[in-house]
Amino acid sequence: MPWKLKDLTLKKSNRTHEELLKLAVNAALQAGEQILDIYNTDFAVETKSDDTPVTIADKTSGQCISRILAESGIPIISEEEDICDYSARKDWSQVWIVDPLDGTKEYIKRNGEFAVNIALVEDGKPVIG
Repeated sequence: MPWKLKDLTLKKSNRTHEELLKLAVNAALQAGEQILDIYNTDFAVETKSDDTPVTIADKTSGQCISRILAESGIPIISEEEDICDYSARKDWSQVWIVDPLDGTKEYIKRNGEFAVNIALVEDGKPVIG
């Protein structure tokens, strides 16, 4: 993870929603480019502990998004990374929720039905997505 729990504060980012939206859009576009670069290759498919598939595109996209969103100083919960214990995150006033490649099964089938999902949640409510 690009951030460490000890580095987090419970303060909200001093960036505007417009600035954070631009950051999220940039992250999604860059991750999307990486996903599409891998799309027509002979990528391997692995299985996660919950018996769902994961590819290098999922992982690469997740790393790209995390690197870019880390600039905001807001913690990230991503489907492709370990999630810290609820006791450590329950008081976060802001958090990015990320699915770096939503629709991995469709991606594997190469049917074009997949997306990059990024949302900012403030005080338990989604405000950007």
